[in-house]
Amino acid sequence: MSDTLPTATRVADPGIRALYKLENRWQSWLDVEAALARAQAALGIIPTGAAIAIADKSRLDLMDRANIDEGFARTGHTLVPLVWELGRIVGEPYGGWVHWGATTQNITQTGDLLVLRQAHAIFRRQIGDILIAMADLAERGADMPIAGRTHGQHAVPATFGFKVAGWIDEILRHRDRMDQAGPRMFVAMLGGAAGTYASLGAQGPAVQAGIAAELGMGNMRVPSRAIGDHAGENVLLLGLLAATCGKIGREIYTLMKTEFGEVEEPVPPGTVGSSTMPQKRNPKLCQDIIAAAAEIRAMVPLALEAMMTEHEADRTTSLMSDIAESRACIATGDMLARLTEVMRGLALNPARMRANLDLGGGLIMAEAVMLDLGRILGRQHAHDAVYDAAQAAFVEGRNFSDLLAADPRVAAHLTPDAIAALLDPTAYIGLCAEMARDAAARARLIQPGGMPPH
Repeated sequence: MSDTLPTATRVADPGIRALYKLENRWQSWLDVEAALARAQAALGIIPTGAAIAIADKSRLDLMDRANIDEGFARTGHTLVPLVWELGRIVGEPYGGWVHWGATTQNITQTGDLLVLRQAHAIFRRQIGDILIAMADLAERGADMPIAGRTHGQHAVPATFGFKVAGWIDEILRHRDRMDQAGPRMFVAMLGGAAGTYASLGAQGPAVQAGIAAELGMGNMRVPSRAIGDHAGENVLLLGLLAATCGKIGREIYTLMKTEFGEVEEPVPPGTVGSSTMPQKRNPKLCQDIIAAAAEIRAMVPLALEAMMTEHEADRTTSLMSDIAESRACIATGDMLARLTEVMRGLALNPARMRANLDLGGGLIMAEAVMLDLGRILGRQHAHDAVYDAAQAAFVEGRNFSDLLAADPRVAAHLTPDAIAALLDPTAYIGLCAEMARDAAARARLIQPGGMPPH
């Protein structure tokens, strides 16, 4: 699914696919090889000239792709042909120092985390854009009455801005979680074949720390190849984000239904909803969001399964982790790109929101009547009186206001005018507007690029 989304709805690819192309991953591995060489040279493990030569040649564009492809076809190994080609172009006398004391997973895992860090930078920018668009939307809808719904039924009035405030509140926490997880996730690993530092001895921790410093990463305290919680945490965080975004997409999808008609996602001129039904204005972006969010969440169990590494290393779980990360990240970029478009271009229909508030003939205000009457009769007696009128209004199709006025328990304390005033849904929106504006203000603390202000 992730491979087809960009062409389906004319939304620009945010760039995650390019990060997960094999060539970009190879370059990230070469970047780690260069960092390894520099760190080892600084400690006197390999000659300084070797580090300079290796770093200078650690560029995929300098390599013979045919040699690399032939090597992969012959060996079936993830990294060795790339190491061979790097050693070849470095040449004598330094080519033999390439990949000194390292094992494949040291390089590939650390390099793939460099790719993931690039992906997170894109996600942060996208989240920042979404929050700014949501701030505008929350302010536009702060005082816009809409039916608050629980269990799919009218509950009490709210405002559209209040709905957006809830979205902002969740997404701000997702951004915070990503920030907090960064130091745990982006860590260099160089413990050798089984993570024991045997190949580098007492200098092993210093080499790993040097690589981390070269790459601007953290440093694993125990460089075990069986540790996978940091990779799992990334997919879990994306799964949480996807749950929120999928919920938002589904909410807008529902509010766009003909029977609701309260909002509409951007439908540019010329958009075709159906090959046979010319009238269709389908929620394509929201459908994409819902589908991508489902794919991301589906990767969470795989990411957890990938943590179940046997002994000191197991390629099986590495493969699962790679699949979970790449698919979750690509789908996250797609999902956030579409959510940005929806938030920026969402059309609101306050007239339809107001008309839908009146669908129950005032029944949505039953709580307000009960609480006002309860101050005199007590809550339970008031509940009974309003309940009887509300159920009769719904079941028998009678006027709620008339039924209230005809009940002596109500009429003894509330005039018809007082009842009419209590049935005004625009007078019972609580602190919705204040919460919407507060959420908008918090969202606007995000600077361009999604970074918090200093």
